[in-house]
Amino acid sequence: MSRSGVGGSSTGPAFSMLAAVNVQVVFVHGIRTSRTMWLSQEAHLEERGIRSVAIDLPGHGATLGDPFAIEKALAAVDRAVRTAAVDGPVLLVGHSMGGLLALSVAGSEEPPPVAGVVAASCTAFPRGAALRTYRLLASAMNALPGRGSWLTKRVLAATLPVETREHFGAGGYAYDAQDAALSSLVSLDLTASLTRIGVPLWYVNGQWDQLRVNEAQFLRLTPHAELIVVPRTTHLVTAMRPGIFNAVLDLAVASIVTRESEGAISRPEPDY
Repeated sequence: MSRSGVGGSSTGPAFSMLAAVNVQVVFVHGIRTSRTMWLSQEAHLEERGIRSVAIDLPGHGATLGDPFAIEKALAAVDRAVRTAAVDGPVLLVGHSMGGLLALSVAGSEEPPPVAGVVAASCTAFPRGAALRTYRLLASAMNALPGRGSWLTKRVLAATLPVETREHFGAGGYAYDAQDAALSSLVSLDLTASLTRIGVPLWYVNGQWDQLRVNEAQFLRLTPHAELIVVPRTTHLVTAMRPGIFNAVLDLAVASIVTRESEGAISRPEPDY
């Protein structure tokens, strides 16, 4: 790992203050999958008494078959954060396309009350030759018999542990929304969004993730961010190494708890 160490323990002063600081976690899934990809993370947080919600983006999961629209996707993330923030500070977590949406919302001109962001497998600007190649590969995959579901199952069986293997496809695959989602990502002004993010930020990438291509540029635009690179791991870092990713969530939650608690302590009492 680089730039930040992650431990597996969730003990310590910050976690003892969870009763006073009710961190809420909002999960945003990647392209073609659904909220079920976060089942392992939700179970991990539930064991620690931390509330979480995983949303389905337009055309995915519960809305499978509906058209995808980037404006509706951003609105769904914004709405989920604002709803969760009623009960406490929000940690926004996204994977791949969901990570790009999370960064865009957190860095928007009028952002919802985000207390921290974990952006996984998304340090690439969706544009140019790389995006065109990705769209061609996705189209070729969809043209295979059964839309390549047999190949997907083989890849997941070869790379993911048993406990997370079924999570990616449990909510169905959004084959029809995939190209529309990919093509619409170019409309995101990520450079502007990244420069506006002032809350704690963690990038989590697998060592072999193809979307590390602009990793250095992302870090230059967000110099306060921490980069965590998980060795011998692909784009599916959340499911391939769930223990490590869950430890990152523990770290992020503990950091938010500490910041919120210190802020409360430093605030002067009102002078009536």
